[in-house]
Amino acid sequence: MDSPKQVQSPNSLQINNLKMKILILCTGNSCRSQMAHGFLQSFDKNLEVHSAGTEPAKQVNQKAVKAMQEIGIDISHHTPKMVDQYLKDEWDYVITVCDNANETCPAFFGKVKNRLHMGFEDPSHATGSEEFIWSEFHRVQDEIKAAFYKLYNEQIKQQL
Repeated sequence: MDSPKQVQSPNSLQINNLKMKILILCTGNSCRSQMAHGFLQSFDKNLEVHSAGTEPAKQVNQKAVKAMQEIGIDISHHTPKMVDQYLKDEWDYVITVCDNANETCPAFFGKVKNRLHMGFEDPSHATGSEEFIWSEFHRVQDEIKAAFYKLYNEQIKQQL
C-alpha cells in the first residue's frame, strides 16, 4: 500500500509565495538605513525591503554609496523616502537603526508583526581626518552587516 501523499491546497501555495516585507527606519534615510537595506537585499533577493526616514535627506550619503560599492553592493539607485508613505502598509518587520528614529518614528501598531531597534552610530557625523572618517564608515558598515546577517539567519530565514 502506498503511503499517503501530502497535497498542498492552493491557499497554502499562495502563502508560501508571499514576500516577507521589511521596512528599515532612520532619521535621514541617507546612510545607516540605506546600508542595512542594501545588506538585507543582498542576503536574499526575494525579501521586499524598503527604507525610509522621519526627516529624509535630499540624497543618499555618497560615502555610504562608495563604501557599499567597495564590497559589491550597489545602493546608488536608492533615494531617501519619507516614512509617511509606508504607514498604511503591513510589515513583517519594522527595524529602526538609529536612536533618534526610535524616539520619533510613527507608531505602526496593528500592521507590524515584529518591531525591532538596532542602534548604530551615524558615521556621517564623524569628524577628523578623511582617513578617520572612512574608518568610521567602514566600522559602522561592518556592524550593520554583522547585526543584519545575524537577524537574517536567526529569525528571518526561519520564517521563509
